Amino acid sequence: MADSSPALLFDRRAWRLHRVRAQRQGVVDFLHREVGERLTDRLDLVNRKFPTALDLSAAALDLGGTAWAVSREVVSEPDFVPFRDASFDLVASNLLLHWVGDLPGTLVQLRRVLKPGGLLLATLFGGQTLVELRTALFEAELAEEGGVSPRVSPTMELGDAAALLQRAGFSSPVADSETITVTYPDILGLMRDLRGMGETNALSARRGFLRRATLARADAIYGEHFAAADGRIPATFEVLFLTGWAPHPDDTNPRPGPRRAISQH
Repeated sequence: MADSSPALLFDRRAWRLHRVRAQRQGVVDFLHREVGERLTDRLDLVNRKFPTALDLSAAALDLGGTAWAVSREVVSEPDFVPFRDASFDLVASNLLLHWVGDLPGTLVQLRRVLKPGGLLLATLFGGQTLVELRTALFEAELAEEGGVSPRVSPTMELGDAAALLQRAGFSSPVADSETITVTYPDILGLMRDLRGMGETNALSARRGFLRRATLARADAIYGEHFAAADGRIPATFEVLFLTGWAPHPDDTNPRPGPRRAISQH
């Protein structure tokens, strides 16, 4: 039986190679840019200055309101946050945390590097991400190969997110989600974009490449189950937004936060 410990959930060498390949072939960054803009929009609604910030993202964010920002290009181990305690007023992380093997442990590290009263604002893919692709690949492999293998990374459900923040020591934890749907002519177009994003399968338990017959069956199933009237297929990306504050000695006052509610779709 394969070791399923958090440290071995992802093949780090494969993950790094996928990102290097995406850089060489031309990064497909529309989704990261869109979510990054939504994250910074939320940050703008917080009535507070953040003199020092850590940007722990797949691609650098525009944190123009900070006096000093450290952007850590993620090329090695996203599970580790090698900074001293209480180093930052803000930690912002865009579409990276779904690649850590031990999310609770990483959240504890992020809370540790925040100064008292500091803010964590993060996005990551949630449980409904690529639900159509998961379904199509599962049914295709079962039909063509008599079994299934891990093809899409596990993701966190929205209902667990706020509790996980609280468990990691954050105060006033808030989690909500937004859904972004992208359409494609076929499954190959979707997979090309996932490669260009550096978001392809890097699970340690993955098997080899999809057989041609399995991929063709998956494309057919995708179309049968999910295609719109014009024949294009949707790809759902559920984005979780996590907000939490490092405990402050004066926690009798509510933490400043967004002045408007974010609707869930």
